[in-house]
Amino acid sequence: MKHLQSKDLLGIKHLASGEIELILETAATMKHILSAPTKKTAHLQGKSIICFFLENSTRTRLSFELAAKYLGATSSNISGSGSSVAKGENLYDTAKTIDMMGTDMLIMRHPQSGAHEFIADKVSASIINAGDGMHEHPTQALLDAFTMKEEKGQIEGLKVAIAGDILHSRVVRSNIWTLTKLGAEVRVTGPATMLPRLIEQTPAIVCHDVKEACYEADVIMGLRVQLERQQAALFPSIREYARFFAIDEAVLKLAKPDAIIMHPGPCNHGVEMPTYIHEHERSVIHDQVMNGVAVRMAVLYLLNARRNLQ
Repeated sequence: MKHLQSKDLLGIKHLASGEIELILETAATMKHILSAPTKKTAHLQGKSIICFFLENSTRTRLSFELAAKYLGATSSNISGSGSSVAKGENLYDTAKTIDMMGTDMLIMRHPQSGAHEFIADKVSASIINAGDGMHEHPTQALLDAFTMKEEKGQIEGLKVAIAGDILHSRVVRSNIWTLTKLGAEVRVTGPATMLPRLIEQTPAIVCHDVKEACYEADVIMGLRVQLERQQAALFPSIREYARFFAIDEAVLKLAKPDAIIMHPGPCNHGVEMPTYIHEHERSVIHDQVMNGVAVRMAVLYLLNARRNLQ
């Protein structure tokens, strides 16, 4: 397999395991560019890429912008407040306007789940999901998988514990699909009020105790408590949450001796994990950031290869 099957990257659920592996293999090549003295190639020279973010972002937005520039594309950024969305323009009209300006790829973050699928077949540009509501965040899961493979050599057979705000996390949904398709065991844990309905129907194993989830784990991942998405108090207090579900030294000791610590960011220090765990010698959280650029370069490169077949 030399290219992706679709012109769009809407979610991991749409990808075959072979496509996921292709992205990870391509990202390994792209990572060499990041360590080069001159971070510039001509792979996407002459291509136009637009980042359209209707929610705040540091890592995803900047890494996509850098990925496009490192590959030689022309990139532009639009925020919700700086677009006609602020005047009441609907998503279709905005996307169609961007598409008609010769855009090759539209990278979009939207607060509504399914927004990307709604417009994908209505525009010629390739649509890349940079996060839609509480649905999916495919490139985050891909960079997480890339980091695990880089650290552990393979994904198959790994035991991955994910602890935190499972209910509101699009990251965990994409990670469940990515990792189980590649042969890993995924365990999720969080307060009962922060576990989504029908979570048992996913390939993940549901644990109601963080220590149970992290026992003999190869990878431990914390998830941010997303207070901005909560409509009601889902736990008594931040202190109470940290007491029962934070990843601390006692939890880490239950995992395998070489277990790695991950977090998609941004991290609420002292909530999902204390700072000393975030900065632990076994933490690869900062490596995830660099790997995010390499993975997004791979996605842009492979989608462009798919477009060249049209």
